Amino acid sequence: MPDDLALLHDDSSLLAVNKPAPLLTQAPPAVPSLEARVKAYLKAKHDTPGNVYLGVPHRLDRPVSGVIVFALTPAAAGRVHKQFEEHTTRKVYWAVVEGDVSPDVGVWEDWVRKVPDEARVEKAAEGEPGAKLAMLEYRVLRRLDGKTLVELEPLTGRMHQLRVQAAWRGHPVLGDATYGSTVAFGPPAELPRDRVIALHARRLTISHPSTKEPLTLEAPLPDYWEPVVGPTS
Repeated sequence: MPDDLALLHDDSSLLAVNKPAPLLTQAPPAVPSLEARVKAYLKAKHDTPGNVYLGVPHRLDRPVSGVIVFALTPAAAGRVHKQFEEHTTRKVYWAVVEGDVSPDVGVWEDWVRKVPDEARVEKAAEGEPGAKLAMLEYRVLRRLDGKTLVELEPLTGRMHQLRVQAAWRGHPVLGDATYGSTVAFGPPAELPRDRVIALHARRLTISHPSTKEPLTLEAPLPDYWEPVVGPTS
């Protein structure tokens, strides 16, 4: 059984894990992924000789850590996927960004557009082809030396929206060279794919697919955050 799987919740219909960065959520069979680790855990737990079912209703970017949920039955997968599709989940992220974010609370709104054939987005204007509105609420948690620990709650689900909305205001996420950060973060890594950024899916609230009760999952920060932000509860 995998000993490095940081379980946050495990029942008959839902499993939640604290995803490590820079692990992919999903990947082809020959490439390491969180999905493969979870399947290996389930096969060992239930002593299943064949394949196991695993629904993947959402993902986190490769360099991002934090809460991610998996559905263990097709019915649960459908119910959880619908919540993400209809934006009835509540997702809260923590990020360390460059500079001093001001004011202490606020809402950021931008029009974004995916760059064709590239894994990044760019600024767009309302009404342009492919333009989508990105909105988030933010709150300053702690001011550091030339950096800010912020809590981000996306109100829309656009690609890379937290990363670009912070960067476009002069506050790129530490380690996020794709969107302009020049400050290293996390364990040293030679290859870009092995680098992490200071963005963590801290909390996720969903309606449990079986009980229909609200379920809030919280993921501890990776250890390599502490030298930057200090102790957190």
